[in-house]
Amino acid sequence: MPRLTRLLSYAAVASAVLVGPAFAHAHLTSSVPADNASVAAPSEIDLIFTEGLNLKFSGIKVTGPDKQDVELGDSKLMDGDKTLMVPISDPLKPGAYTVDWHVLSTDGHKTSGSYSFTVKP
Repeated sequence: MPRLTRLLSYAAVASAVLVGPAFAHAHLTSSVPADNASVAAPSEIDLIFTEGLNLKFSGIKVTGPDKQDVELGDSKLMDGDKTLMVPISDPLKPGAYTVDWHVLSTDGHKTSGSYSFTVKP
């Protein structure tokens, strides 16, 4: 009986190791500016994820206090393709901003979300 228990344990561990990556998604771990932060006007938005991203199918939209879209520069990936860096073209005015993001991880899973920050006067 102990041998059967041991074999079943090994099989369960092997299954978890092999199946684990299939259920992986790129989750947002942090951002700069951070969620709900009050900051000086940033020159870029950095989103840090748990997995590498596909730049072609990843991006953000930033909406300002007047509900207008903020003009952004070309996105790029950094830190092993886990950080999406998006430059902000013009200085941000004081007020509340919302970042809506969508990403495709290199394993083909899509995730999206949003967060807000405030630019101090």
